[in-house]
Amino acid sequence: MKILICGKGGSGKSTIASILAKNLLQKGYRVLVVDTDESNYGLNNQLGLESPTSLMDQMGGKKTLLSKILTAYYDGKKTPVINQNWTIDQIPVECISKKDDLYLMQIGKLQHFGEGCACPMGGLSKDFVTHLKLEPKDVAIIDTEAGTEHLARGVATGVDVVLMVLDPSYESIKLSKKTAAMVGEANKPVYFILNKINDQLAAAMIQQLGEQKVIAQIPFSSEIQEKGLSGEEMDVTASGLDDVTNFVIQTSQRSQN
Repeated sequence: MKILICGKGGSGKSTIASILAKNLLQKGYRVLVVDTDESNYGLNNQLGLESPTSLMDQMGGKKTLLSKILTAYYDGKKTPVINQNWTIDQIPVECISKKDDLYLMQIGKLQHFGEGCACPMGGLSKDFVTHLKLEPKDVAIIDTEAGTEHLARGVATGVDVVLMVLDPSYESIKLSKKTAAMVGEANKPVYFILNKINDQLAAAMIQQLGEQKVIAQIPFSSEIQEKGLSGEEMDVTASGLDDVTNFVIQTSQRSQN
């Protein structure tokens, strides 16, 4: 099963991706976390893993990748970045950081002033996720950059479900409507995770989102906030994350039947 996690900046996407990955690992799943956020440099710390070589660098770097994309575009061809299926075991070993059955790979990162846009990373993310083939007990969690650019680039094409993380803000509610519309155009289901909330805020948000679309409510946690501030591993139990874990397991089991 492939899960795309999205939301506005600061909503808690990477934190929830990390804790969800740990929860699924404890349930006997092999978990691959795919970091497609070119501006997030701390996901590996939250997972307790080293930062691996990015797939973009392994393929020759941003300039080489961009050259391939532009050549294909001007030739009127489909972008030939990745044109064959990959399993977790076929990902280049230098592009993987792992411990037990928890794996992390990164698509690519912006590193320098004036280096240009992240377009090559978006194309590579879409191709990799689309061509990733999983075993029944595998779960891939795709952590994305803030906003909707990843949806505009079609990264959700190859996923099974989209989970959007919302903090209690007007911006999150407004973004949820655009996200739901774009995910609907891709014919993918989208569900919401309410993060950093209390009962009163949750009730107000559910009234606007619809109760059937909200799969979890996660209260504000000082422990999680402190670990995030210091860049520590997210080896915590978060109230509400069990609901997300159970949702993922049940959805995965239904898709296999």
